[in-house]
Amino acid sequence: MSLDNTPTTLILAGPTASGKTAIALGLAAHAPIEIISVDSALVYRGMDIGTAKPTPDELAAVPHHLIDIIDPLESYSAARFVRDTQRLMAEIRARGRHPVLVGGTMLYIKSLLDGLDEMPPADPAVRAMLDARAQTEGWAALHAELAAVDPVTATRLPPGDTQRIQRALEVWHSTGKPLSSFHLRAPSHGEQGPAHTVLVSLEPTERPWLHHRIAQRFEQMMQAGFIDEVQALRRRGDLHLDLPSMRCVGYRQVWEALDEGLELHEAKNLAAVTERGIAATRQLAKRQLTWLRGMPWRHVVAADAPDAVEQAQALLMPHLSPKQD
Repeated sequence: MSLDNTPTTLILAGPTASGKTAIALGLAAHAPIEIISVDSALVYRGMDIGTAKPTPDELAAVPHHLIDIIDPLESYSAARFVRDTQRLMAEIRARGRHPVLVGGTMLYIKSLLDGLDEMPPADPAVRAMLDARAQTEGWAALHAELAAVDPVTATRLPPGDTQRIQRALEVWHSTGKPLSSFHLRAPSHGEQGPAHTVLVSLEPTERPWLHHRIAQRFEQMMQAGFIDEVQALRRRGDLHLDLPSMRCVGYRQVWEALDEGLELHEAKNLAAVTERGIAATRQLAKRQLTWLRGMPWRHVVAADAPDAVEQAQALLMPHLSPKQD
């Protein structure tokens, strides 16, 4: 707690596979915490292996929130995350416990700390016009148009992300303003960071260390039945690659390989899709680190340091009350 009794918001962030879960579980052994997941993939039910969802033992060791809360057919937004998290933090504190936010979806973190501008509503007429243009001109042409009117958004969207490209152009045609201008308010806290907030960021000093962990974890997912999990999702018949859930890293690569007709139980094809998934996960980690470096007030812990767990706990424990025997 701070001197004026305002609760401190505690956040443990970092790129995928940087060791956040181990540190959070270590905190739970010493303090009465509950974990609020900051992960746009863990919200989906039935997507367990490819999201590296906490194990049943880990979920039993400490209460977790914002995991398995929606169906893959649904969407989950930064605005909804902010609403859910503000409610959960109040409820957890009312129970005499400490909320700790853990994850790597940086837009969610920035939205919680900096606020979100209200997004313009959908415009069916504009959307229909864009669908018609996509049929005649192709999505690559629409992505090029987006790059001209909203380069910030176009840079972060691959040409194949048709749903988000359409939404960004819909906002532009409806309002004359780029989608990126609506996403975040300018931070009001300056270089010192938001008041009553401690953000511990796990960032490796050696990139090969993280790449090795990413590859190891993706290979373990494959061995654990990830392909079967994606095939089960495909058999539902109502899911497709335009949904945010199926665009999650790993799921998209396996889904596309199945669309190509690859027999993924053959060693050569399995190795190829594994490499695609690893490459996509590395790109995700790179983007996550870029977001984090835009928060100069964060407390950086070298994720590859032998004492990373102890360093992170030393930064967070002063803001937590110890467990009572």
